[in-house]
Amino acid sequence: MKKFMKKRLMTLLFTLLLSLAMLAGCSTKENEEASTADTSTQDASTTDASSEDAEEQSTTGESDLLKSIKEQGYIVIGSSNDAPFCYIDVETGELKGIDIEILKEICNRLGIPDIQMKIVDFSNLLVELNNNNIDMVVDAMYVKEERLQIAAFTDKWYQEGEAVVIPADSTITSKEDLKDKTIGAQPGTTFYETAQAWLDEGKIAKLDAYDSQATLMTAVNMGKVDAVVTDGIVAGYTLSTDSSLNLKLLSPYEAEASGQIGAAVRFDDKAFLEEVNTVLNEMKEDGSLLAILENYGLTEDYFVDVEAGKTTNVK
Repeated sequence: MKKFMKKRLMTLLFTLLLSLAMLAGCSTKENEEASTADTSTQDASTTDASSEDAEEQSTTGESDLLKSIKEQGYIVIGSSNDAPFCYIDVETGELKGIDIEILKEICNRLGIPDIQMKIVDFSNLLVELNNNNIDMVVDAMYVKEERLQIAAFTDKWYQEGEAVVIPADSTITSKEDLKDKTIGAQPGTTFYETAQAWLDEGKIAKLDAYDSQATLMTAVNMGKVDAVVTDGIVAGYTLSTDSSLNLKLLSPYEAEASGQIGAAVRFDDKAFLEEVNTVLNEMKEDGSLLAILENYGLTEDYFVDVEAGKTTNVK
């Protein structure tokens, strides 16, 4: 009897241990399966997210500004409306000028359908840009350190310098003859700064400010000032096209404020800036930019190649 009871107890104990082992095994298997399922879900989720990122990167080939401009149908530029750089033809209402021709080709290569211009005083162009009222400043603007603190600039488009315009019958024959004279210049330009330096150094007697190229040339033509200092390309173009101006360029004359010209965009529009620079430098390499300059009577002296034209922006 005792043996029977002992045998039965051993059997029950074995059965109990076997049941516990099976339960433990099932629990472990379920945990492993759950863990595997969770890992698979995480891997699938990560893979899907990566795929979405990759898809987004592959389909996003343009800057936000370029896409916005294309959707709008045109780019809005700011200019002081000075010929022969960037101006509205009074007879046709069309945009014309050296800078406009360069910009048209840039826009053509970027797929921008049209250009609209907002006329702004030169000294306020960068202000209007940063106020988001225009997309780009295109107005023969010199790329200078102080301007690089305000906006980002493209690589240089071309280069040039200032000229002194005097009445055709003026007795002024050299820069030294300006010592007791009144000079006119346009604020916000490099040429105004040149004239201001002359005033500070006692090389001229007085400096008067005029807000546009047109009023500047009218002032010297009417005898309100003895001479004006302005953009050499502008001066040459104006005198060759307006027979009502009884003026001439001071010659011989060596420019002091020669510089390189580019277009300005906001600091935040770096991607758009890169897109513009890419096609600009293509134009330099394939000869199309030089051809535009030559159409306006400019020689290779005004051309800036890819390497020399690189702009280093501060932001």
